[in-house]
Amino acid sequence: MISLIFGLSTRLLSSWHVDPTDTNDYLCKCRAFIVFTFRTIGIWLIMFATIDRWFLSSRKHYLRSLSNLKTVHLGIVLCCCIAIISYIHMFFCYQANLVHTPLKCYGKTISCRFTTDLVYALITILIPSILMISFSLLIIKNIHHLRTRKQHLAAVSVERLSRPRETKIQRVDHNLLRMLLIQVFLLVSFCLPQAIQKFYITFNATYALHDWKDNVSRFLYNVDVLLAFVASGMPFYLYTFTGRTVVRREFFALVGILIRRFGGESIRSLS
Repeated sequence: MISLIFGLSTRLLSSWHVDPTDTNDYLCKCRAFIVFTFRTIGIWLIMFATIDRWFLSSRKHYLRSLSNLKTVHLGIVLCCCIAIISYIHMFFCYQANLVHTPLKCYGKTISCRFTTDLVYALITILIPSILMISFSLLIIKNIHHLRTRKQHLAAVSVERLSRPRETKIQRVDHNLLRMLLIQVFLLVSFCLPQAIQKFYITFNATYALHDWKDNVSRFLYNVDVLLAFVASGMPFYLYTFTGRTVVRREFFALVGILIRRFGGESIRSLS
């Protein structure tokens, strides 16, 4: 959410050529640091959520016991530290009023741009994506083993009274896993193009580009930036419209309350 607020608000202002981050060095540095840092934090939190699902699906009691609030708090602190350390260099590398760059607020030297591109590709995209995909496959393996074991036990055991409650818990876990896997796939699909485009722009910055090539490069970069912002806002819509749990039910209940409240006030004012 913070990445969207600081990122999209300035992008909207740039449409009317009144973006303060284009001309003010301090705002330029702060905006770049906040957007990339909080985007990285969001992606790493999703990665740790994947690891937490793997803990819960494990057959080993020790791994299942690691899924607790203490581990969650440790993961949040670790995510924040990794993101801040990775992008602290933006206060020294980013500068406003640049020309021949995709944005006026951009890395001021080739080495700065390469450092930012490498950190973004590795820390923000590749490392968490590889870990998310790896742990997602391990989760699927654990669930497959669990189903096979339960089918074997069901053939030799009697029906237990607690089965309805266990079935409900398993259904919730499977819904969360499904949403998590979808989120991992969409996250990689939306964020990877920007990392590739940033490397392309950096390695071609030393060559004189034609005007039409420069315009095409700017257009593609802007599209990739918008896709990255879509990835930042994706969890809300994914959990709201595809989840079969409390999130979607409470969201539509809130919408109904707002409609009744404002609709009732409108009717009373007309009468």
